[in-house]
Amino acid sequence: MSALVTLAAAGPSPLWYATRAGGTVALVLLTATVALGIAVGGRYEPRRLARFEVSALHRNLSVLTLVFLALHIVTALLDTFVHLGWLATVVPFVSSYRPLWVGLGTVAFDLLLAIALTSAVRLRLGQRRWKAVHWLAYGAWPVAVFHAAGTGTDTRLAQQLALYAGCLALVVGALWWRLYHAGPGRVAARLWAGVTAAAVPVVLAAFMNSGPLQPGWAHRAGGTAPVATVGGRPAPTPADDGEAPHD
Repeated sequence: MSALVTLAAAGPSPLWYATRAGGTVALVLLTATVALGIAVGGRYEPRRLARFEVSALHRNLSVLTLVFLALHIVTALLDTFVHLGWLATVVPFVSSYRPLWVGLGTVAFDLLLAIALTSAVRLRLGQRRWKAVHWLAYGAWPVAVFHAAGTGTDTRLAQQLALYAGCLALVVGALWWRLYHAGPGRVAARLWAGVTAAAVPVVLAAFMNSGPLQPGWAHRAGGTAPVATVGGRPAPTPADDGEAPHD
């Protein structure tokens, strides 16, 4: 009976589920925000929606992304299974738990925070400077995807892999849509965007096959958290390879 109680206590806490849910929803919302910004930007004019409606939807998606990202960060900090520390939320690569992959999440957060802060002073900053900072959102997306894949202990699940594939397909599809409607001119920029759209899926697939989908990833990722024991043996968790049930 005591072993069963210990085993139950060793399972993931509600904070773990909240962290995973917050991070997953934030990634989906960020994907939708980036895809929408790519698809309707430039010269393309949507036929059934006014430009201000698209802008309002884009802005609301951005705000929701930050809300769920905040939930993801706060619950991760409150969950004591892995001690991240507040410094790791703003300074990349200082976490003792999977420093590279947690650090990528910090980089994505810092980029999105810069966009939010500059948007608040957009009129004073000027359109050109604000737009330059706004482009950081496009860089934050792939960084966030690699953070999720490298840090998430449920990356091997079929549902999670399908979600990553869906996010990737949406952004790449939006980029090809943008290129299709771009019109003549700016050949170098269009060529660079096309190469990027083709390369990102290949790089991500190669990383997944050689990293998170292979046995021993918890050890190679670095900073594996301590595993609870039952009767002197490791207690099973939702993760493989003795990984901590944490993102």
